[in-house]
Amino acid sequence: MRLVTVAHGTRLPAGNEVARSITAAAAARLGVPGVAAFVELASPLLSAVLPSAEPSVVVPLLLSTGHHVREDLAAVAGRALGPDPLLAAAQVSRLVSAAARPGSPLVMVAAGSRDPLATRDLEHARDLLAAAWGGPVRIATLGGLGSRPSEVVRPGDAVSPYLLAEGFFATRCRSESLAAGASVVADVIGPHPHVVDLVVARAREQLAARRSA
Repeated sequence: MRLVTVAHGTRLPAGNEVARSITAAAAARLGVPGVAAFVELASPLLSAVLPSAEPSVVVPLLLSTGHHVREDLAAVAGRALGPDPLLAAAQVSRLVSAAARPGSPLVMVAAGSRDPLATRDLEHARDLLAAAWGGPVRIATLGGLGSRPSEVVRPGDAVSPYLLAEGFFATRCRSESLAAGASVVADVIGPHPHVVDLVVARAREQLAARRSA
């Protein structure tokens, strides 16, 4: 058995290293080999990894339901990684590290999608973050459905990127949020220990389901 994770992929090498770091840590916890695969823009592609005869448990490193989860991964993977309280806890950790004051006005900025199910997931993620943060949270998206940071971020707001890794969207999130007056833009979620915990939990869920089938 091996762990295969699936991230979107980016042309920024450091962004892809986030997926590899999470995968290595989770695989070590599970005591199995681990492979980080990508949907596009980086290698190895998932389409090149899965033909292996080695049994695999596949965990998406995608934060919301959308085209990739519902179309590209539907036959091989479990649900999207988010929303989940562990991701919200990781976001709070990044905000505190950026010197944001818990409970202060906060905007969660996501990549966005045209899939209405992704909007549902983002609203759930917002509610989880609000509970962990101790104050209201508004949502902005960088594409697809929803309002853009320029329409949502107000002067003095803190911003939490609902993004796993650095790349095109993280750069836009930072620049557009600061241009709108944000006082703090936290780091992306990254290879936070809570993310590793979540990947391990999702893998174990799938293994348990297979044993009981």
